[in-house]
Amino acid sequence: MATPTTPVTPATTPRTALGRTGLTTSVLGLGLMGMSDMYGPADEAESIATVHAALDAGITLLDTGDFYGMGHNELLLHEALRGRDRDRVEISVKFGAQRGPDGSWLGYDTRPAATKSALAYTLRRLRTDHIDVYRPARLDPNVPIEETVGAIADLVQAGYVRHIGLSEVGPETLRRAAAVHPISDLQIEYSLISRSLEAEILPTARELGIGITAYGVLSRGLLSGHWQSGLEIDRSDFRGHSPRFQGDNLTHNLRLVEALRAIAEAKGATVAQVAIAWVASRGADVVPLVGARRRDRLAEALGSLRVELSGADLTAIEAAVPAGSAAGDRYAAAQMAHLDSER
Repeated sequence: MATPTTPVTPATTPRTALGRTGLTTSVLGLGLMGMSDMYGPADEAESIATVHAALDAGITLLDTGDFYGMGHNELLLHEALRGRDRDRVEISVKFGAQRGPDGSWLGYDTRPAATKSALAYTLRRLRTDHIDVYRPARLDPNVPIEETVGAIADLVQAGYVRHIGLSEVGPETLRRAAAVHPISDLQIEYSLISRSLEAEILPTARELGIGITAYGVLSRGLLSGHWQSGLEIDRSDFRGHSPRFQGDNLTHNLRLVEALRAIAEAKGATVAQVAIAWVASRGADVVPLVGARRRDRLAEALGSLRVELSGADLTAIEAAVPAGSAAGDRYAAAQMAHLDSER
């Protein structure tokens, strides 16, 4: 079982306001998806130990989805929180993605009745009486966003949900949703090589007082500094089908990583730490989510909190990894089609 490479000091993670709905969280969040799904097999005991280490370090924002491992991720989170103070964490849950018993993806369902039913099952799996942030995983093309947000607003009124979030939606959808109920945050991919939100989505979110929870800050390991060309990818790992991890695209993208490594080494930091610190530098309203599945990777991510990027550092990073320099889309074409944020 992996152990941390550096000690994790209790409660060292600062806090910040996420949006203008009264939600406060740690400035770094933990994404749990990889503990159940998408990146090949995970060690459940190590996953729980990683959640415990995150809590001990002051990370309180825990992000999951009811479709991660078809409920397994929520059950795992419940187990990890056993004996801990529920009111000292913020649980963020995505819903709406439909999956078959073989794990296949069947589309999205965010109709009001489906939304409320999904929450009922989530509350039971997590054994809690409320969710801090509840959000549709994607925009359902068959359901107006006003109806979905209205249903969650009913759940807020009833006390089952504290805040409403969104995921991977564009500026028009943000405005329509916010007209129904205040939105705490938008969860969206944001990294040195995924910056499409900067043109319109981020300014709109800031205008509306909506925070950003940034996932994919290491581009699914590509920007971790640990990925190498020729690594064998498990059949259950979606990176085996991700355009950025294929052939010439991967070769090109790893050259960007090496350029970033030179900057990181000059600062006495790792590539991952600089990549996370760069996302955090985008503003106090941007909270990076790290997808660490092991304590050593978590310890490395926590080290990003000690990385201070000067103006000269940021200029060098921009030169090493310019906006739009990545080769390949962040998802395969079929998945990109579901992203309202990319239209």
